[in-house]
Amino acid sequence: MENLLYILPALACPVGMGLMMWLMMRPKHSGQTEPTSARQELVRLRKEIDALRSEQASGDTTPQDRPA
Repeated sequence: MENLLYILPALACPVGMGLMMWLMMRPKHSGQTEPTSARQELVRLRKEIDALRSEQASGDTTPQDRPA
């Protein structure tokens, strides 16, 4: 019985680490909405970059005219 008290804390670390690794590797079912919003943000930012490049190429605006 006395040896069991020494073994349990020694086993708690590897068992806990294995449990944490298993929980982190599980697929997340609720994460499906997040990539969609990330894709939408990426599309919006690409459109904004294209608009800024076209403005810069045409010379319509000066740096002072752009909002900060």
